[in-house]
Amino acid sequence: MVNQATLDITRIVFRFLITFIASFLIGMERQRAHKSIGFGAIVFVAIGSCGLAITAVYLNPENPLPLLSAIVTGIGFLGAGALIRSNEKIFGFTTAASIWTIAIFGLLIGVGEYLVGMFVYILMWLVVVYDTHLEKHGIGLYQKKITIKSSKIIDDKEIKNHFLMFTKRYKLIEVDIDKINNKVTLTFLVEGTKENINRFAQKLFEKDWLESCKVE
Repeated sequence: MVNQATLDITRIVFRFLITFIASFLIGMERQRAHKSIGFGAIVFVAIGSCGLAITAVYLNPENPLPLLSAIVTGIGFLGAGALIRSNEKIFGFTTAASIWTIAIFGLLIGVGEYLVGMFVYILMWLVVVYDTHLEKHGIGLYQKKITIKSSKIIDDKEIKNHFLMFTKRYKLIEVDIDKINNKVTLTFLVEGTKENINRFAQKLFEKDWLESCKVE
């Protein structure tokens, strides 16, 4: 006959295994998409939340809510760290929300709410897949920050004319002129498809004045 301790260990290992495998898949997708929070952070958040949820349930099965609520609050601070501010724009809301949601997923699995946890996980994947579709087609708020450094002082109109070949949605947000070294650094916010933004960068490399081009 299987004793209670064996059942408890089996239950704990099973919950950790589900959380690890599920968060591993989400984390790998975020890593391939070059998001600011990728594989390691996603998996750590999920298994950490799962571990704390299990601990909360076992330490105080009658009232685990104080520790569980602390998890949600703490993950909120981590998600805020994923936000990137650039002048009037703030990026990273999707990444911040994904961190918070994967923590909720780990928490739900940790307390044994498998059905609700898997619903959350499935919906996460639906959002990730559709968000990738929007990103690919340049729909909505998909934007990239492009930093261009030139080896000589140039007119920003020359670069703007180059932009018009690939997208009409761009904004100059920062200019840094180095008069001593005769260089200029221009930073733009660009909205468009991934293909067009990559083509823009590739075409830009043909310019003899280009020193570097960074897309992020």
